[in-house]
Formats: sequence, structure tokens, C-alpha cells
Amino acid sequence: MKKKKNIGPGVSKIGCGLLAAALVPSIGWACACGCSVFDVATSSMFPKGQGGMAYLQYAFQDQDRNWNGTSEAPSTDNDDKKIETSFLTAGMQYMFSSSWGAQIEIPYDFRYFKAIDENNNISSHSWSQLGDIRIEGIYTGFFADLSAGVTFGLKLPTGSYKEDPELVDRDTQIGTGSTDLLLGGFYRGNLDRNQWWDWFAQMQLDVPVLIQAQYRPGVELNTAAGIDYRRLALGPVRISPVAQVIFSERTSDSGDAANPDNSGYQRILLSPGIEFHIHPVKIYADAEFPVYQNFTGNQLAAPVLFKVSVSFMF
Repeated sequence: MKKKKNIGPGVSKIGCGLLAAALVPSIGWACACGCSVFDVATSSMFPKGQGGMAYLQYAFQDQDRNWNGTSEAPSTDNDDKKIETSFLTAGMQYMFSSSWGAQIEIPYDFRYFKAIDENNNISSHSWSQLGDIRIEGIYTGFFADLSAGVTFGLKLPTGSYKEDPELVDRDTQIGTGSTDLLLGGFYRGNLDRNQWWDWFAQMQLDVPVLIQAQYRPGVELNTAAGIDYRRLALGPVRISPVAQVIFSERTSDSGDAANPDNSGYQRILLSPGIEFHIHPVKIYADAEFPVYQNFTGNQLAAPVLFKVSVSFMF
């Protein structure tokens, strides 16, 4: 979801970039849509003991529908017409013991943006660049079965926020320019005695603490709950269907370079997914469908969000 550019005074846009569950293959992006909802995966991706995981993840969204409040709005109400983004992230997680670990994520994003420019003409711009790197610690020592854990770390301002500033406002930039505090957690459990059905819940809070050029992205909270089934197999391949409910909330941006009247939202998404496990490789894919959206002002929304990740355990 990306916000609109106001027609009139106070023209600018919104920005964000966080990750919803630092324990899973995830993406550290900046974009005006709460992109971190992509980062929800299955509970099998949570740490279960000493060892490592390297992963590569691709996600995509096409924001081409103007949204105001809880319903779609006329496109003429929004100077922004389209934001199409591919997110590619390489990451590694390593548990030094059964309780302590760390994770780093390095994103590289590809973006196409189309909007009405200052001369009232339709203009577009395509670019790609490094995004905001995330570094986090992991603690899973609360219970012997490692069923619960917390994460804590920083999002670094490694992505640029100065791409074509005549057209691309701060909220549409790949980098937010902010250093953010990341706090998260997860819990998982079994739903039946045979342990064929699992449930899991996770959350992450992203709080910008240091900013640049009078732009402070909104605070964002992402949470998810889901179930997965572990009884299916095809030869050596274990197959796990997954069903999730995702909730995201983001406050409005602030500062001289922000547009608080057209930033901030709440939304709920339903996400069916599937995971294939051929040890030591896991392949996960899902689609995330908004079923409730409430945007402040006018913002561009995507009708569906896609994600696929490949992980290697070592």
C-alpha cells in the first residue's frame, strides 16, 4: 500500500520498512505499504537448536488501486498511480547455542513508480538498489523445547532515500533514512496428541529512533497467527500446508518531509501457503490477500502479495 500525493499544499508521501518476524526468512524493505507482512512463514522456520540457516527470498507486489479509509477510492483522488516492487533478500541465521543466535538480512529491491508530476504530466521512474540492512539477536531459552523466543536488533539506514527526488518522495524511496529499533517474539505449540497439527504466533515492533532530513516513518506493528499440518509426504519430501491470519498497524509519518494526512493504516490479511522440506532444503511459498484495510487519506494498495523463499540448513 502506498499513499497518495495530495493535490494541493503539503505534497509528500509516506515510508516504512520493517520486518515482522526476524526468525524466519524475511525481507528488510522500505515502502509505503507495510511490506513486512511478507515475513511471516511457518513455525518450522523458527530456531530449534544449534546450527545455521542461509536463505534467499523473493517477494512481489503491484500497488495500483487507490484506497481511502476502508474502501477503494477513485484513482483521480491520488497523484500516485502505480508502485510495482520486487524484493530480493539474502539472509543468514545462526544459533550459537540452543538459546542464543543472530541473524542478518541484506535486501536488494527493484521498483517502478508512476505518478503525476509537478507539471501535471504522467511520469515514471525505474530503479534498483540496496535496501536497509537488518541485524538482530535471537533468544530462545525460555523453555526446554524452545517453543518461545524473542528477537531484538536494528534496521540500518543503508538504503538511499535520494532517488529522483523531483518525482519520488520520501515514502516511495527504497531506503527510509532512519535507524529503527526492532523488537519481536514468537510462540509455537501442538494442537493434537499426534503432533500432526501445529499452531504458531509471532509479532514484531519497528520503532524509528534516529532520522534524517526531517522525515520520521511511522511506528509499525505486525502480528500473525497460523496453523500447519505435518502428516503429508511424497517420497522423501515432507509437505506442510499452512493457513495464517496477519494483522498490521502503522502510525502516520511525521516531520517536514512527511505527509501525515496520507500515511498510516490498519489491515488484516489471510494467507494460504505451503512448505516443502527435503532436508537440508526448505521451499516455502504463500499469497497474502487483504480482507480488511483502513488507510488514512489516499494510498495505493495491492490486491495480493506474493512470496517464495528457499532455505538451506547447516
